[in-house]
Amino acid sequence: MQVQHHYDPHPDIAELHELVAARLSHQKSRYTNVRRELVETLASARQPLTLSGIRAAAPDLASSSIYRNLELLERCGVVHRLSVSGHYSHFELAEPLLSHHHHLVCVACGSVKDIQIDERLDELLSDSLAVQAAGCGFTLLNHNIELHGRCSPCESTESTDSDLRRDSSIC
Repeated sequence: MQVQHHYDPHPDIAELHELVAARLSHQKSRYTNVRRELVETLASARQPLTLSGIRAAAPDLASSSIYRNLELLERCGVVHRLSVSGHYSHFELAEPLLSHHHHLVCVACGSVKDIQIDERLDELLSDSLAVQAAGCGFTLLNHNIELHGRCSPCESTESTDSDLRRDSSIC
């Protein structure tokens, strides 16, 4: 299986703004400067961002404004929220504003990385999931997969901690 780290920012920022403006207009919402800056921040990110990551990338935006606007952008289908159990939510542009992808989630620190799997494998998976869903009287619209494990820094820490526990048990 070919796994690629995902980073496919929207190639044309002007086109992205037009798509977002149309989605917001359809929901009778305006595309304000704050919303525009949030979209640009998420579009340029190399991974889903937590609220603190968004604040760091767009320090001139007030936290309360970020919260309110992320909620509205999520309701309008512009932003996708990833809720990682026991950790902070992460935000990214929703599909199709960003290409189809899946996520690696670290169970230790809560970090999230985007990955893309081979297109043929993803199509097979989607077809199989659609058959399973149809068998339950359900119409599948899309899918996303979260793979849970440990990121390299957390795995290194875990290995070091295990070595220390093993060494201390000798005494």
